[in-house]
Formats: sequence, structure tokens, C-alpha cells
Amino acid sequence: MTTDNTTASSTVMTGRERNVYPIFDRMLGKEDKENLLQQRGIVIWFTGLSGSGKSTIAIAVERELHKRGLLCRILDGDNVRSGINNNLGFFPEDRIENIRRIAEVSKLFLDTGIITLAAFISPSNELREMAAAIIGKELFYEIYVSTPIEECERRDVKGLYAKARRGEIKEFTGVSAPFEPPVDPALALDTSVLSLEESVNRILNLILPKIKY
Repeated sequence: MTTDNTTASSTVMTGRERNVYPIFDRMLGKEDKENLLQQRGIVIWFTGLSGSGKSTIAIAVERELHKRGLLCRILDGDNVRSGINNNLGFFPEDRIENIRRIAEVSKLFLDTGIITLAAFISPSNELREMAAAIIGKELFYEIYVSTPIEECERRDVKGLYAKARRGEIKEFTGVSAPFEPPVDPALALDTSVLSLEESVNRILNLILPKIKY
């Protein structure tokens, strides 16, 4: 379970600061990797409540891009919290670090020309702005999965919302912790109204012109 509920207050390393390390000047660059893959790397950042459909949409988008011969990587709470972030808890500072590391990993994939699909609650605008600053705002596409909380609760097979309402889970986004809707997302998708196919097609219409070589 990922509940990245807090505000971000960490320092983001700028592109100029990264270049103080001489090895970067000797490594092949993003364009070299994109030439090899014949695609352009971007990061698609899905945000929304637990159960809104973020990972489901990301998986479906990955499959459609794979059919088109495009290399993708999905990052979500399960594969990140069980691996690179398995030492983090759910204290405020841990939740900031969780998103910071995810953004840094996304940046590494981006610099390799890979289309990265990151699906995380990331509940505050400040957290998402931190991620965008690390990744690069021009290649960061924020997708707001705006499914209402009532529908998210109805879908909740794990019973997390019920546990949160009973006080068994603390600081649960949408129940005991706030979610800040994105101010200006690249796309908003309400999966209580849109089918999975419709949601995927809207994303493809947005991103295919950006990633075609």
C-alpha cells in the first residue's frame, strides 16, 4: 500500500549541479539512446486516490505501446516499496523520500530513452512539483485519475478504506489525510465515467506525438 501523504521540502539537484561530476560528460547521452531505440523518452505520472485505476490504466497503456514496438517501464507502489524503497516507512519524511527516489529512478529511465509510467498516489501538488523538477517539467506528463472516492471505496477488494474509516490505518489519503487535485494536469480521467479503453485512447492521443521518432 502506498500512501504518500505529506508535503515536500527537499532540495532538488539541478541539471547544472549534476554536471559537476565529470563522468556525465563521457557517458552516452539521452539522444544516443533514443536513436538506438527509435523513440523519445518521457515520464507519464499517474496521480489519484487508492483504487482510482492508476495502475490498471498504466498496465493497459504499456501493452498498447509494446504492441507498437515502444519500450516502457511501469513503476508503482508494489514494485518500488518491495525493492528500492523497502527501507522506508510511512512517516512524513519517508513519504517525501519515497517520491524523491521514484522521480530519480524515472529520470534514469528517461535518460535511457525509455517511456516511464509512474503510478503513485502522490497526494500533494508540492510532491508532484518536486518530481517534475527532478525529471524535467518539459518531459513530465501528469495524468490525474479523478475517480470519485465513493467509486474507489466500492472497488476496494482489500478493504483498506473500511479499515481507515475504523481508524485501523492512519493517515490514509481521502479519509484521514488530504488529496490535492492537480492544478493543471496534462489529462484528467474519471474511470467511473470512462471505460478502460477510452482512458487508454485519450492517453495515447496525448503521448504518441511526443514519443514518435
